[in-house]
Amino acid sequence: MRAYVFTDPALTRHAGRFVWLELDTEKAKNAEIKKRLGIAALPTYFVVDPADERVALRWVGGFTVAQLDRLLDDGAVAVSGVPGGGAADSALSRADRLYAAGDNAGAAAEYERALASAPEGWPSYARAVDAALFALSSADSFEAATRLAHAAFPRVAHLPSAASVASSGLEAALELPRTHPQRRALMAEFEQDARAVLADSTLAIAADDRSGLYTDLMDARKELMDLDGTREVAGQWAAFLEREAAAAKTPEQRAVFDSHRLSAYLELGQPERAIPMLDASERDLPGDYNPPARLAVAYRALKRWDDALAASDRALERAYGPRKLTLLANRSDIYAGKGDRESARKTLEQAIALAESLPPGQQSPGTLASLKKKLEALKPS
Repeated sequence: MRAYVFTDPALTRHAGRFVWLELDTEKAKNAEIKKRLGIAALPTYFVVDPADERVALRWVGGFTVAQLDRLLDDGAVAVSGVPGGGAADSALSRADRLYAAGDNAGAAAEYERALASAPEGWPSYARAVDAALFALSSADSFEAATRLAHAAFPRVAHLPSAASVASSGLEAALELPRTHPQRRALMAEFEQDARAVLADSTLAIAADDRSGLYTDLMDARKELMDLDGTREVAGQWAAFLEREAAAAKTPEQRAVFDSHRLSAYLELGQPERAIPMLDASERDLPGDYNPPARLAVAYRALKRWDDALAASDRALERAYGPRKLTLLANRSDIYAGKGDRESARKTLEQAIALAESLPPGQQSPGTLASLKKKLEALKPS
């Protein structure tokens, strides 16, 4: 978003309306506000009322310039506390307050009320659908999410939200129990929707959203044990990302695609294809821990253990906060792959100590449990 959206001149009309603040959630000094805001996913964006620091509006995920433009207008209305005159606008206002407070179940119910009473051409329809789908999935209401995505996709098929609706529908279908009688049919429906979005080059969709659809399609193919189909999608994904990276105007824009490109190459069993791009990103962005961290993953896949450890060293020198836990977990795997189980255990012990020392807003019980499970597996039998 920083490389492609926030630099767009179209947003200058908002310059006097909002004070822009970026929070680095990896820094300990921001742990308290991270906890207070209830940030469950990244990126998350908030419109905050300056009078009392109340979150008036929340948006999870990326967006296009046009979507952000609309979001900021809605944020100004949410701060004012004066919704539009219709039933849909009143329900949307209630939903936004609940969503901002992290009440996903309550917010989903109000968003669905807003959508049910929305007139034709309601300008907030797409945003309400996006928020409702995330709220439903966060509340583990996956069947309800598939119903909403099924109903909404035809109405947003030619809008930027088509990608998020297809993606949310497919992800929710995959979360349904395997015994669910409609699971296969829903998966097929949303796969078709996702492929239709990817095939429509006229849609003004963020590259991140297009990329995410490829990962959803791969997950669906894997669920169906379709190895050839998975590889085919991975190849299409890599080709798309390479085109986007080639069109980038700055090193920062090009590096936006590094993570997904690495994942695509790993899916294809070709991690060596990531080395040149990550070397270039490390040269161009010397203070960023991400390029060497990703190099460590690529070298590990290639079983180039010493190169992987050297890249891990560079990443750890630049990283801080909870992100170091991921780097240390990968480093432990490198040692284990090399056959040095003692160093692998010590690295995990270091990661666990760090995880337990983090301030409350940065602690993750799930991450800590995962690290301890990995350590237990490395103990002598």
